Amino acid sequence: MLKLGVLASGRGTNLQSIIDAVKAGELEAEIEVVISDNQDAQALERAAKHQIEARYVGPGNYDNIQDFEQAIIDQLERNDVELVILAGFMKLLSPYFIEYYQSRIMNIHPSLLPAFKGLHAQQQALDYGVKVAGCTVHFVDQGMDTGPIILQAAVEVKEDDTEESLASRILEEEHRIYPAAIKLYAEGKLEIEGGKVKIKESL
Repeated sequence: MLKLGVLASGRGTNLQSIIDAVKAGELEAEIEVVISDNQDAQALERAAKHQIEARYVGPGNYDNIQDFEQAIIDQLERNDVELVILAGFMKLLSPYFIEYYQSRIMNIHPSLLPAFKGLHAQQQALDYGVKVAGCTVHFVDQGMDTGPIILQAAVEVKEDDTEESLASRILEEEHRIYPAAIKLYAEGKLEIEGGKVKIKESL
């Protein structure tokens, strides 16, 4: 059974979609621990509600980023975490952390990468006037939203869309494809080759 560790800073709706997929038997994995850099994160409440270990690791309690990240790594290692899931984690991870979990960190971003990286991707899409937006699950590398792409889902942009309305529809797709990407990993179907993810067919 694949052991997951989830890092989240906010509401944790993507965390909830993964919890639901596990509980429904759609995803053969266990969330061992949820860690937040925000002690008021709703994600911690969601974890506790489902009897998942919930940990607050405050960056202000450490002298530097490496000590902060080492505290997170220690929590993950204590729980034998095999795959790290970023679910609205608002801290940029250092090369030290990324190398430690090389090709074992997933993130979801609310755009069709490589378009509209960084914050407010939905507003960026609206400002640019695109007709199709969406979301992307990818492995994390040392760039911002630049890692190998695993799955994507497209969402039509409507003429009267606001950042909030577009974000809401994209979020529905995030909740669908994030558990699906983790499932592919759990089944050993993901292979990174030349900076691209290949999805292996079932034997």
